[in-house]
Amino acid sequence: MMSDPLAFQDYYPEDTSHCYGCGRLNEHGLHIKSFWDGDESVARFTPRPYHTAIPGYVYGGLLASLIDCHGTGTAAAAAYRVADRAMDTEPALRYVTASLKVDYLRPTPLGPELVLRGRVTELKGRKAVIAIDLFAEDQLCVRGEVIAVQIPEDFVDR
Repeated sequence: MMSDPLAFQDYYPEDTSHCYGCGRLNEHGLHIKSFWDGDESVARFTPRPYHTAIPGYVYGGLLASLIDCHGTGTAAAAAYRVADRAMDTEPALRYVTASLKVDYLRPTPLGPELVLRGRVTELKGRKAVIAIDLFAEDQLCVRGEVIAVQIPEDFVDR
């Protein structure tokens, strides 16, 4: 079975594709891209030199943003999976962050590609809980949890 070449975020409708972290229509954004890898979601991101905290290490706010957007993307993709729907079907299932918890376990080196792995720990009604681990060079650097809620259809003017 061939995996989908499009990222979860590529399916977001235009009116919800402007997020600084994951919006494909935000020309200055991070353009985070998340995909399924079996039952886990995965995203990869290589920080730029200006994403620095202190020389040689990634700014913690960027790490939190990566976890945030990977979590909401995973929540949306999981909701489509549970509903047995393709991600390009209407109505769009879109999630926003209700709570973000980030534990910085070790300094994250600036330079290597970062790999985020997400697991759905709860999906009930309009609420999803996603656990995310962020790795640099196979070292667990950050652990996060995103509680995401599905936005109502009329939240954004279409």
